[in-house]
Amino acid sequence: NFILVILFLFFTGSVGGWLIELSWRRFFSSNKPERKWINPGFLTGPYLPLYGFSLVILFLLSYIDVSFIENKIFKSAFLFVLMALTITFIEYIAGLIFIKGMKIKLWDYSECWGNFQGIICPLYTFFWYILSAVYYFIIHPKILDWLFWFTNHIEFSFVVGFFYGIFLIDLCYSFQLMSKIRKFAATNDKIIRLENLQQHIRKLNDCNKEKIHFWLSMKSESIPFADHLKAFVEKIENQKNEGRKK
Repeated sequence: NFILVILFLFFTGSVGGWLIELSWRRFFSSNKPERKWINPGFLTGPYLPLYGFSLVILFLLSYIDVSFIENKIFKSAFLFVLMALTITFIEYIAGLIFIKGMKIKLWDYSECWGNFQGIICPLYTFFWYILSAVYYFIIHPKILDWLFWFTNHIEFSFVVGFFYGIFLIDLCYSFQLMSKIRKFAATNDKIIRLENLQQHIRKLNDCNKEKIHFWLSMKSESIPFADHLKAFVEKIENQKNEGRKK
């Protein structure tokens, strides 16, 4: 049952997190001109592993003994702070791995107050705090009921199994693209911000009236991926030069 819970939570968190990020970037992004439907992850499909791992972490931390705190309000607040800080730490490690290892920045909090290396910041730690409370009061009490329903509906078990099969294939495919970005970024001594690259390729494909690939056309039929990267870097350099002139 424990393994089923973990598999179910990772599946639910990955898909649910993808929907949250997709909606956030479309309707609440701080950069209004860039509020578009943009795949928030580095994978092709509609899932974010970071949220999947985070939901599993929330599940495990919910069983921590905080009986040494007598006041119920303080007990809950302490638990939510612990959850938020743990997920923030995971977020930092994940961001650092991609920046240092893959030369790719999946998100950028550089403009947020109190940010650390543009990877984490107090604002999004607060959001994790809120999500931790939502999980604890709304989702966690329902987990056993969901698990019972899950194990008694074989068709949904097939959906979850199908998810993990596609997820593994997607992971291999996406890391191939990531390796190309890493090689190019290392050669040119650059850190590529994935969201900006996605938007750049999308605009080029819109101009060329090409059919958009599901991963925001990271692979274009008429333009080689390496040329996309070169054009993107040149665009960034031109923007910097224009900024210096002003």
